[in-house]
Amino acid sequence: MAKNKDTQIEINEQIYQLTTLVAGEFSLQEVLEKLAKAAVKITGVKACSIRLLDEDSGELRMRSTYGLSEEYRNKGAVTRNDPVIKAAFAGRAVVLDDMRVDDRVRYKEATIKEGLVSQLTVAMKFRNKAIGVLRLYSPEPKRFNRNDISIARVVGSQCAVAITNAKLYTRAIEGARIADQMRLARVIQRRMIPENAPRIPGLDIAATYIPCFDIGGDLYDFLPIDDHRIAIAIADVIGKGIPAAIMMSMFRGAVRAYADIEYNRGAIGNIIGKLNKMACRECRDGEFVTLFYAIVDVNEMTLTYCNCGHEPTVLIRGGQTVDLDKGGLVLGVETTAQYDIQAVELKDGDCLLFYTDGLIDAANFEGALWGRENLLNIATKFTAGSSEWMIKNIMMYRRRFVGLANQFDDTSIISVKVDRTAEPEFMKQVGF
Repeated sequence: MAKNKDTQIEINEQIYQLTTLVAGEFSLQEVLEKLAKAAVKITGVKACSIRLLDEDSGELRMRSTYGLSEEYRNKGAVTRNDPVIKAAFAGRAVVLDDMRVDDRVRYKEATIKEGLVSQLTVAMKFRNKAIGVLRLYSPEPKRFNRNDISIARVVGSQCAVAITNAKLYTRAIEGARIADQMRLARVIQRRMIPENAPRIPGLDIAATYIPCFDIGGDLYDFLPIDDHRIAIAIADVIGKGIPAAIMMSMFRGAVRAYADIEYNRGAIGNIIGKLNKMACRECRDGEFVTLFYAIVDVNEMTLTYCNCGHEPTVLIRGGQTVDLDKGGLVLGVETTAQYDIQAVELKDGDCLLFYTDGLIDAANFEGALWGRENLLNIATKFTAGSSEWMIKNIMMYRRRFVGLANQFDDTSIISVKVDRTAEPEFMKQVGF
């Protein structure tokens, strides 16, 4: 038992080290080489290869390996039409138990000469777009199990973010001007925000992100666990300029990495504890992170959450509002901080409103703040409609209040309406 615990601790530490590549100032090739080596260490296999998609040719070009010979690296082309690649790009983790006899393997002789037997392939995706594949190799047959697949997916996800950010960083270096760096940091930040809310039967989810002119540190993310559970995270990195945007990028990677490994309800405390320690290591003076992390379970009709110094999510039920404020300190201040985890019973017709302080701190030309009272008054008027309709009306009323006055903080807002009796249009389309 102690050995398994030590192994898990080592894996978690390796994954944390992997998340630092997301925000590191490395060239693309440096990142690729570090990722290949880290993937082998985390999974404990013999070798790894990273292939990136060339959109023009359709080939998956070998860009980095660890534990493979130069001869094997140059064995031949692999295209997006390869059956293993097609399956990985479609979202599957493809396991080949014995490459020596599997008809999907094109270069059997090279594989046998290299001493490779089993293989695991997962896609590296950024914003649901495949940018390449991560492949793990072992000299043993039937080496890969479900746990290996889960870890490989985490590593692949982190690789995709790190590779994308390395490309963006390279462009920033080429620009070599502060204005270009600010613009690039904005692009990095915007790409961290999900384009679309997930579709979960029984939940109506909508979200919006409104940036201001300066770079900010807002973040929200959706992490589906299964067909009836979803984790929702909304955070605000308190800091200035590019450092805050980079910190937000790294923090998002850490949230995803830890959530993929420890996704059950009892693990929320572990996730928060690790995120706090990471923030304490990475935040500089005057920097910290507020976070509201929750898991919604439609089958059990519960919301389990922890509020780490963030604006409290509001539960709206029957025209009444309840602040969900149990939790603890902001992240990044005290490594030994303790956090309370709270479970709340949900009912059909409930609405959950997540937001960052930029929503209520918006000011008009006279300097008057829109405020939380206005937010709650408007939100309770639109609980009968869809989540998207509620958000549109909240933003419309706020716009009327502030007029054309410039704002100095980003705004993020998520609405989650619970109704298992409803049948949204997307449920009809996909056959739920």
